Amino acid sequence: MRIFAFEMARIKLIYALSLLILTVSVPARLYGQDSTSVAAVPVDSAVIKADSLIRYAMKFIGTPYRLGAVGPKEYDCSSYVRKVYSGIGIDLPRYTWTQIKAGREVSRIQDLQKGDLVFFGKKRGVREIGHIGIVVNVDLEHSDFTFIHCGTASGVSIQRFSHPYFLMRYMAARRILDDFQE
Repeated sequence: MRIFAFEMARIKLIYALSLLILTVSVPARLYGQDSTSVAAVPVDSAVIKADSLIRYAMKFIGTPYRLGAVGPKEYDCSSYVRKVYSGIGIDLPRYTWTQIKAGREVSRIQDLQKGDLVFFGKKRGVREIGHIGIVVNVDLEHSDFTFIHCGTASGVSIQRFSHPYFLMRYMAARRILDDFQE
């Protein structure tokens, strides 16, 4: 059994290292060099941290929602976000109404980046925070984004901002991580 556990740990390490290599290097032909060499790409630590955050968030896909739950078998939306951020060493407040005060404001959808927190109202047209998620991907062309959250209907899942339910309830966004380099 110990040998199996050791081999699994070794495989996970090799996989993690291969992801890192793919993240920080690209074929040199993109930079006008011959196709057998590899050129280093400048590494943006904020992007790496955001990618790490999203990978960790994805591990909880399918975990059920329960109001007031703090894990590990069930979460509510704010405890899920807090758990995910704690996975990369960032401590957030426990509740959405205090999480909205963390970090700094992102005033336009076009300025969102992976890892930003997005807040939604309890009811359409009511300016009271009721839900939170984490931005996974931004579609600048369509002013849309996907986010991961723990919702009442499907637990931890990925949703599009453009879904009418969320579009009508969007309230604010906050940035916890550093800005990406341009």
